[in-house]
Amino acid sequence: MNIIESLTAEMDMESSTTRKMLNRIPDDKLDWQPHPKSMPMRTLAVHIAELPSWVPMALHTDGIDFAVMDYAPTHVDTTADVLALFEKSLAEGKAALSTATAADLEPMFTLREGDTIFSTETKGETIRMAYSQTVHHRAQLGVYLRLLDIPIPGSYGPSADEPWT
Repeated sequence: MNIIESLTAEMDMESSTTRKMLNRIPDDKLDWQPHPKSMPMRTLAVHIAELPSWVPMALHTDGIDFAVMDYAPTHVDTTADVLALFEKSLAEGKAALSTATAADLEPMFTLREGDTIFSTETKGETIRMAYSQTVHHRAQLGVYLRLLDIPIPGSYGPSADEPWT
């Protein structure tokens, strides 16, 4: 399996768990947050749903400069909106990978805010970071759901709410 096939397989595997987690968000809890320093669930869900779109961004740009970028999170009103956004982002990510080559993963990608550079990594490493961000924020969403007493689906095995049978 080459690196593009591996990244595509990982995207497919993680998308299944991500979809299950996003599907558990109650429509009436999108503005809920567990702590004033925590993101509201809507913000967290949109970030998770948009992360697959980092694949084409990494492949087709040289980086992000938060000081000048024109970004507004997609507005969602329902869990169905979150899931539709995730499916759109996922399709964009898969489409970008389907035309990429290993050589496309080698150029550098810089994450910055003006003169402050947060990271400079290869485009391949940036894609892996986006995958890691998905797992990280999905776990964060799991804590939100747990605090609301919403059953958590299994990720890499059973959960306390969905044991293997």
